[in-house]
Amino acid sequence: MAVSTIPVVDLSSSDASGRRSIPLVGMGTASYPFAPETTKPAILHAIGLGYRHFDTSSLYETEPVLGEAVEEALRLRLIKSRAELFITTKLWCTDAHPDLVLPAIQTSLRRAILYP
Repeated sequence: MAVSTIPVVDLSSSDASGRRSIPLVGMGTASYPFAPETTKPAILHAIGLGYRHFDTSSLYETEPVLGEAVEEALRLRLIKSRAELFITTKLWCTDAHPDLVLPAIQTSLRRAILYP
């Protein structure tokens, strides 16, 4: 598969260069009805095509499938490291209370196998 060039925009960053680029186009992972058997192959195909930005949500129930796809993409050497990807997720309104935000974020990261 040929890797496409997807436009990026520079963001401020705390890394040594002070800059990081985020792809302007990302792949959404929502589907109804939820179908992990097609979502994971779609994500892997998108990575092979050059997508580096993925959107998920606990509501979509795609965080674990996305994490599995990232692990497989690493095994298949479609990407060199998880740091090549931007993954966005959403905080559900019932988790917006100050005491619930951090646990909800940690749960999402664990589901996506992005946090120990």
